[in-house]
Amino acid sequence: MSGRFITLEGGEGAGKSSNLEWLAEQLRASGKTVMLTREPGGTPLAESIRHVLLNPSDEPMAAHTELLLVFAARAQHLAEKIRPALERGDWVLCDRFVDATWAYQGAGRGLDAEAIAQLETLVIGESRPDMTILFDVPVEVGMSRAGKRAALDRIEQEDVAFFERIRMHYLQRASHEPGRFRVLDAAQPLEQVREQLNPLLEEMLAWP
Repeated sequence: MSGRFITLEGGEGAGKSSNLEWLAEQLRASGKTVMLTREPGGTPLAESIRHVLLNPSDEPMAAHTELLLVFAARAQHLAEKIRPALERGDWVLCDRFVDATWAYQGAGRGLDAEAIAQLETLVIGESRPDMTILFDVPVEVGMSRAGKRAALDRIEQEDVAFFERIRMHYLQRASHEPGRFRVLDAAQPLEQVREQLNPLLEEMLAWP
């Protein structure tokens, strides 16, 4: 059997995490076996790497160090959790995946596209999402939501220009891959965002 792989993407404060469990509940109610996970993270080792990546520190992290750590966590995540679940026939819902690397480390940090592409080929292989849901929200709205949290992580502390580059890159990727991406207006209240998710659920459940 082969499962289905669905990823949720978006900038800070876009509401991905708020809708991940809701999506899972709807799919489970339709008889699907669903596994929830996130990146960076998802396994004990990958979560340890996540802590290093996101924990604010007095020691600056080089951009290429950040990139390599992201892919190291992803390699473990795929090997230990995502691929086995898909092989069992489970549905995997993942909060961020490789599109986030292109947006954050590529557009945000300005890292070389060829280097990211080589790491993507090495680590990802054929493990591509069946659908990617992009929760699009204006940067000022997302940052206002994120700012209500108790403490900001190392990435969340970046400036507005950083997050503007990320948002624009996400929208560009979505326009280049309309077969995979579905873009939601995540600036709307939660109830209206979930109204936008309903036709996507119908689409998923119609997959053969």
